[in-house]
Amino acid sequence: MEKKVLIFDVWGNYAHFRRFYTTTSPLTFPFPPRTALCGLIGAITGLEKENNEYLKHFALSEASIGLRLLNPVKKMMIAENLIHTKNASGPGMNLIKQRTQIGFEFLKDPKFRIYFHHADENIYEQLKENLLNHKSTYTPCLGLSENIANFMFVGEFKVRSVENDGEYIKIDSILPIEAFSEQGVKFKHEGEYFSIRVPIEMNTERIVTKYGNFLFERNGKPIEVKLNTPYLRTESEMSENFVFIE
Repeated sequence: MEKKVLIFDVWGNYAHFRRFYTTTSPLTFPFPPRTALCGLIGAITGLEKENNEYLKHFALSEASIGLRLLNPVKKMMIAENLIHTKNASGPGMNLIKQRTQIGFEFLKDPKFRIYFHHADENIYEQLKENLLNHKSTYTPCLGLSENIANFMFVGEFKVRSVENDGEYIKIDSILPIEAFSEQGVKFKHEGEYFSIRVPIEMNTERIVTKYGNFLFERNGKPIEVKLNTPYLRTESEMSENFVFIE
């Protein structure tokens, strides 16, 4: 089976994708969860933000999204001064005296490659047009509004679904744990492998409806693996193997 996907790169100086189980010291996921990618793509495309309407267009049955790490995962702590707004009323937020300094964990110099397909041709074509013209409706950011992102269109490619024949295959994207067996990964001595649980799908009330566990190599190197599900391969000189986040 063949389909077309849009491939584009996003990057920035810093990124923060808050882990849902952290409180006083916000930690970041090592890469944007699919829920964050939905917001980023929605911002570039210009889908309706009010009442989180854009999330209706990113159900797993509608939007297919894959992710590849292009830069190594580097983290650093930055202290931020947060003002006490709970009891604030009226103008003059700058007059609030109470502040709390909190250490935030940020990704440094993050860069990712995104693979995107959508069942709605209008959404697909609108994203393609904006990527081609390096235009976004809303300001794209990497997690927090101050972490402004840049992006570059790599191209539109035909991809082919390939059945794994029992041999090890190099996959460039992050991998769902359930996509391979317990003994299905060829770990390299020079590789730095991690797994993490991240949110995948969210409804318009911003309630996460699905989580997933993913394997990635910290430096963005391909992972050699025997998959128990088909993977996708770009039909071009820039041959890449990837799977969608599901």
